[in-house]
Amino acid sequence: MNFILAWRNIWRNKVRSLLIMSSVALGLFAGIFVLALYEGMLRARVRTVIDREVAHLQIHHPRFKDDYDPAFLLGDRDSLLQRLSGVPSVRFTAWRSVTQAMLSTATGSAGVQIFGVLPGEENQVSRLGDKVVEGINLDPAKRNALLVGRKLAEKMKLKLGSKVVLTFTDRDQNITAGAFRVTGIYKTDNTPLDELQVYVNHHTLNEYLAIGHGGHEVAIILNSDKEVESAKQVVQGLFPGQKVMTWKENSPETDYMVTSVDQFSYIIIVIIMIALAFGIINTMLMAVLERTHEIGMLTALGMNRPKVFNLILTETILLTVVGVPVGFLVTWLTVGHFSKAGIDISSFSGAAMSGFGFSSMIYPEFPWRSIPVVMAIVACTALVSALFPSLRAIKLQPADALRL
Repeated sequence: MNFILAWRNIWRNKVRSLLIMSSVALGLFAGIFVLALYEGMLRARVRTVIDREVAHLQIHHPRFKDDYDPAFLLGDRDSLLQRLSGVPSVRFTAWRSVTQAMLSTATGSAGVQIFGVLPGEENQVSRLGDKVVEGINLDPAKRNALLVGRKLAEKMKLKLGSKVVLTFTDRDQNITAGAFRVTGIYKTDNTPLDELQVYVNHHTLNEYLAIGHGGHEVAIILNSDKEVESAKQVVQGLFPGQKVMTWKENSPETDYMVTSVDQFSYIIIVIIMIALAFGIINTMLMAVLERTHEIGMLTALGMNRPKVFNLILTETILLTVVGVPVGFLVTWLTVGHFSKAGIDISSFSGAAMSGFGFSSMIYPEFPWRSIPVVMAIVACTALVSALFPSLRAIKLQPADALRL
């Protein structure tokens, strides 16, 4: 009976009721859409880190990453890769030589990190060929070919065919230098890396470093993201003398973003819902004051205070809850559309996004895993919003109310 009476009371003022329901739906839409944007951005960032930057796993000499000393080599390449091929979860591997260097041109110099790669393997692991936007990918036949990032090219005023000198130390700590010619310019969504990393042919860098067929890093792509930890244990067991690192260890800032963004998202939703709660409370208090005479009459006819309290409480909760399915439906349809079409923000923040390693094209994803938390926040909002008008209603004195 209480529910039926509350439902009828809601539609006595259709405009006000629809306004509250629309506010709830809009607030829910805003909160969930923010979560969907974050979900899409983080999912894309993790995919970029794994598929185009550090791979699922990397193997190094235990001391190599301390200061990138070229002397800290891995073992025999053929033996190492053969043993990795026997691990079921391993899909692709890439053998690399890595060193720190100074890139010099007629216009200046810049510190860079050189990757000596085998183009065929590297294309499978980091899709190096897909990143090239000018010129061509590394050609093993061109001994001193160099691939540079667009940001570095702009900074150093490099173009296709430009000649640069790379200076670094070999495995015996002797300073050596080599002349290279830019044959390709690549671009990624991570501008800082584009400014830092350059690529040369593996055998060329090894000659300068005097390390023969050696290497400093093996990047591994797995069949599934879910196999990272288990695969790390298997690979570490195969090579107990080496250091095996997951993408989370190689890119800790990305892992931190994944674990912390949810918390910030929930804070945003709470702020939206608090603002919404004030609007609901204000509207319902006005409704209670408008119905002062009616409430006094009900009390005089025998409706006790708990029943009056429950009536107003039910009305407020119904107004809040009815807007929830609408908000969910609109958000789901909107996210479904933009998850395919994408949201291009390059016109006003593309440079800022790439500065943090994010793409300027965002594909939001509906945050199903966060819905229980969102529902809990909505439920708390509905309850808190209902308490104040209900308490105000039971404080009315029947005799005073009837005089109005």
